[in-house]
Amino acid sequence: MVNARKGISPYVIAMVVMLTTFMEVLDTSVANVSLPHIAGSLSATIDESTWVLTSYLVANAVVLPMSGWFSSLMGRKRFYLTCVFIFTASSLLCATAPSLGWLIFFRILQGLGGGGLQPTSQSILMESFPPEKHGQAMAMYGIGVVFAPVIGPVLGGWLTDHYSWHWIFLINIPVGILSMVLSSAILMDPPYLKRLSLEDSKQIDFVGFALVIIGLASLEIVLDEGQRNDWFSSSFIVAFAIIAVVGLVAMVLWELHHDHPVVNLRLLKDRTFASSNFMLFALGFVLYGSTFLIPVFLQTMLGFDATTSGLVMTPGGLVILVSMPIVGFLVRRIDTRGLVAYGLIMTGLGLLRMSQWNLSIGYWDAATARIVQCMGLGSLFIPINVMAYSNLSKEKANQAAGLMNLFRNIGGSVGIALLSTLLSRRTQFHQVQLTGHLTQGNPISLNFAAGAGRTLVAKGYSAVDAAQGGWGLLWGQVLRQARYMAMLDVFFVAALICFATLPFLVIMRRPRHNAAAPVDVH
Repeated sequence: MVNARKGISPYVIAMVVMLTTFMEVLDTSVANVSLPHIAGSLSATIDESTWVLTSYLVANAVVLPMSGWFSSLMGRKRFYLTCVFIFTASSLLCATAPSLGWLIFFRILQGLGGGGLQPTSQSILMESFPPEKHGQAMAMYGIGVVFAPVIGPVLGGWLTDHYSWHWIFLINIPVGILSMVLSSAILMDPPYLKRLSLEDSKQIDFVGFALVIIGLASLEIVLDEGQRNDWFSSSFIVAFAIIAVVGLVAMVLWELHHDHPVVNLRLLKDRTFASSNFMLFALGFVLYGSTFLIPVFLQTMLGFDATTSGLVMTPGGLVILVSMPIVGFLVRRIDTRGLVAYGLIMTGLGLLRMSQWNLSIGYWDAATARIVQCMGLGSLFIPINVMAYSNLSKEKANQAAGLMNLFRNIGGSVGIALLSTLLSRRTQFHQVQLTGHLTQGNPISLNFAAGAGRTLVAKGYSAVDAAQGGWGLLWGQVLRQARYMAMLDVFFVAALICFATLPFLVIMRRPRHNAAAPVDVH
């Protein structure tokens, strides 16, 4: 067995390494609904509390692509256990943080520890299972990284409402301790893992290390804070955007010519691996973007409470749980490109259905559209990952996993940033269009304002106040309709992105299922 003690089932390994990985991915979204409670508890504003999310994502993005390098430097088992320890310890610190500043600092530590868990557990899974069962390995991994963001807001809202926001961090502690004990007992470093020597300075890419941190951290700050700061009208965003561009361009140029790069960008020369990463970017865009949009629509447009809007997401999550094992079984029996095409089409159809929602839909109307979308999402992750690994040797698995997880997470950040910006811009556009009809000469406007005024008079308002109130209610309806029409536009754009990704399947090679891949577990 290449990465576990002899006689240990790969399914046991999968369950062990996915314990903390599931919790780590969960923490990217579980705190979203708790921000008002965190802000109130720590005497901060809502805008200030958003750094609880941004700091975690920034630290995560920095570590993700460098996980393979750290595994070579420290040994994969030691690096994995170190990540579990940092993630678990910082979760306790987050739960007991005395102020917002300390919470943000502890979230950075949590993100640094959690960033190494996703790619390391993915490479362990791919090596623990023989090539013919890689689909099953990715099914177990996919349940963690795709299902966790879906249930994160639901779980976070429930814990916050019934207990307190501290519990969104405290639940990580027993899971982390159990994972450390079990991982320490069963995991071993694979024999082919090449170790870097700290004594040989030529093997340590200090410049690349610094450029990765500067470039990716600045990019994540721009994506997460751009909309709140009105993008490039803010000198803060402009400064970090310039740093991000310079840092990332310098990183690419440096890493392509270094013998032992922190991030092995040369892997992207393989067209199948490069296309797979682009599709993972699109998957992250749609997955995180829609997970952000749907609750916003349900709560602001339909008046659903947080619990009900979370329950709308639940059936889709169950569909992912059921469909992933089935896709894992099919991935070696049919062309994986066909599965990806099916996934993109179903995801796009689900989003198209959302773009046709009206303001009188009920729970099952919303849940059904989400189910259709999740039928597609559940069919994307596994075949894309299997295709990405199909032409890679086992020695490159660690570095490949870091890049793949980075593309998916950056795709999620870009998706949330662009879709939220598009929502704001389209709301302004429709507001201007609708406002043009609010004139004294428009009979529809006059009738609505007059009717609303009579209702207010009947409730005891004076004639003057009632007349002003009638036009005020009409203006409120304009704002609501503008927001509603913008939401439909954004859902439609997200659907188009799914369909526009389909042509990239043409340039991908059919995976060689018997390619040189991680060896059998025995």
